[in-house]
Amino acid sequence: MSLILPMIEAIVLAGGEGKRLRAVVRDLPKPMANIAGRPFLWWLMTRLSLQGIGRVILSVGYKAEAIQEYFGNEFRGMEVSYSIETEALGTGGGIKLALGYAKQPEVLVLNGDTYTDADLLGLLSAFRSSGTDLAVSVTWLENVARYGAVAIDEETNRLIGFVEKQSSSAGYINAGVYCLGREIFLKFPVADKFSFERDFMPPRLEALKPYAFKGGRAFIDIGVPEDYECAQTLIPAFAESLQPPVGS
Repeated sequence: MSLILPMIEAIVLAGGEGKRLRAVVRDLPKPMANIAGRPFLWWLMTRLSLQGIGRVILSVGYKAEAIQEYFGNEFRGMEVSYSIETEALGTGGGIKLALGYAKQPEVLVLNGDTYTDADLLGLLSAFRSSGTDLAVSVTWLENVARYGAVAIDEETNRLIGFVEKQSSSAGYINAGVYCLGREIFLKFPVADKFSFERDFMPPRLEALKPYAFKGGRAFIDIGVPEDYECAQTLIPAFAESLQPPVGS
């Protein structure tokens, strides 16, 4: 008898306008910004498919129809569903709304404007084995000034604090990739509009006991013009390291 594994689900927060990239995206959502001839979201979704994700919930808002028309209900073997915001809800509100469409007890969450080489299956495994309510992928940078650093208990790998965007030293940053339980907001009630990074995590660190998963080395935020330019060559280069090769 063959073993049927449960489908792995991911939420991608893809509702941003991209105001700092207005000259590039014009009337498109930020995740549809052109990277080496394809929308950024194509590169991200392709990476998800190559890591074994079976179902993606795209959290969309601004110009949602552009994303819906491009990806439809299936992409590279993944089922695609949509969680549509009628007003901006913040990252936390977007996650909360999208979780209503989830079918699995745990869900991966990614930002639709950052690209990272985080091992998603490793993150999922760490979440399951750690007994925590939240696992956070962290990435080492030589200069954390633009993002702020995270403080980690090295004995337990628990994320225990956030450092403001001041120091230009090296350290780990929150890569914006998470694994969490589908019912996390039932256990930790919240409003409908909030920032997951600012409003939800910091005041609940003691209760959440987030697991810091050190699985990523590459990190690109296309929302910043200079990084957007770098992404034109870096993202295709990262993609080439995946098997099977992307490009189809």
